[in-house]
Amino acid sequence: MIRSFAPSRPAYLRVVRASAWYDLVVTAGFATPWTYALLHDALSALGDATGLGALPAQDPMQTLYANLMGSVVVVWALLRIVRPLPLHGLLDGAARALFTAWQGYALAQGATRLLWLFLTVEAAFGLAQLVPWWRTRATGLAAGTPGPGAGAGGNPVGAEAG
Repeated sequence: MIRSFAPSRPAYLRVVRASAWYDLVVTAGFATPWTYALLHDALSALGDATGLGALPAQDPMQTLYANLMGSVVVVWALLRIVRPLPLHGLLDGAARALFTAWQGYALAQGATRLLWLFLTVEAAFGLAQLVPWWRTRATGLAAGTPGPGAGAGGNPVGAEAG
């Protein structure tokens, strides 16, 4: 069980699972070359239709990186759906902060404004998963609770007791 600085379990784990379901739905199309080709065409058409800009022409390296990202995110999403832990939410929040930063960088470099749709959701789920950690940590420090690193029984933060 989480004891040290972990957010309240039931509500927090619902957020962890919801973010995982979002990831699974949004990134499954990136996981194979065939589904990515379809998704690429659909996103480009959407960008054109909305005036947000189409994606660059598909090439083998872009497809490779899309497939790598899609595969890893799908597996990570499945883990958080099947066995969500507060630690998964903390790590996912950190990953979303990185994704948000890189999407912002891409937007600043002239990438399609379709990225705003993804960046907004990334930032929202990132905050929803990180803010509870900051709040419980601040509350724990104010109450004199020992620092993060070990939960009850010597279990690392985020690990469940066997």
